[in-house]
Amino acid sequence: MDTTNNGTLVSYRPDIMVMDCTLRDGGLVNNFYFTDEFVKDLYKANVKAGVDYMEFGYKASKEIFNVGDFGKWKFCDEEAIRGIVGENNTDLKISVMTDVGRTDFKKDIIDRKDSVIDLVRTACYIHQIPAAIEMAEDAKQKGYETSINIMAVSKVNDEDLDNGLELIAKSGGVDTIYLVDSFGSFYPEQIERLAEKYTAIAKASGKNVGIHSHNNQQLAFANTITAMKQGVSILDATVSGMGRGAGNCFLESLLGFLRNPKYNLVPIMDFVEKHILKLKDDGVVWGYDIPYLLTGILNSHPSTAIKFLKEKRTDYSKLYQELLDIE
Repeated sequence: MDTTNNGTLVSYRPDIMVMDCTLRDGGLVNNFYFTDEFVKDLYKANVKAGVDYMEFGYKASKEIFNVGDFGKWKFCDEEAIRGIVGENNTDLKISVMTDVGRTDFKKDIIDRKDSVIDLVRTACYIHQIPAAIEMAEDAKQKGYETSINIMAVSKVNDEDLDNGLELIAKSGGVDTIYLVDSFGSFYPEQIERLAEKYTAIAKASGKNVGIHSHNNQQLAFANTITAMKQGVSILDATVSGMGRGAGNCFLESLLGFLRNPKYNLVPIMDFVEKHILKLKDDGVVWGYDIPYLLTGILNSHPSTAIKFLKEKRTDYSKLYQELLDIE
């Protein structure tokens, strides 16, 4: 990866790829209960928009999670994905997310030759990196593209992060290392420094770097394009920012910013008009709000803010003091 090829505001980097995570991160908002029409239309919109990857959801363990409590995109069975994409005779690649300790990867990740899935991503915390590498190497041996997404790095000290990145860099089973702003706490200056670290390690081992941002401080888009400027090449986004808590980088903003003529914003806007507005009218809630701002500022998990909003509280100053007590 040549980080000197950063492009300009009127050019584009051909190595940039866009990942739509609406079903996976957005599924955390509604327990993955999307209609087939929603999913099919999102798939078609992504194909028309030139999006490079579409993440369908998680490969969660049915031994750990009750199937009756979630929509099918919590589990992403092969037949469920094929019911939407058929043989996926398009340029769009299909992704799923696995979780350390929450995925029966040896059983549920079948051989790539029997699957329509192209990319298997593995999410982990810093102390789970050895287990994540085992999962990624298993997926790689089965024929998939792979990534490891280290979560909550805003809570990790530099030495541990360096050691973790070096472990991943040494693995031949990992194609992409993801910089993840789990709590929406990073500012562009911090993303710039971290992206430099990630891309230097990745370049030395022939790997790519991706970015997954959260919008607690309304910086997900800014942080995404800051990382891109530093050589990060795989950019996560969701339609209208749909995702857990404050949500993510808006796919609309990202496609509007990128200059590559293969990307087309119109199909995504049409999808928003048909489906996202209805979701909001039906009471599905996500996006920036003061409680998420506070957890972002304090580098805290958004669960406290999610609970605060579900209880319809508006005593923001009291919440701030509660968060300070937790910290």
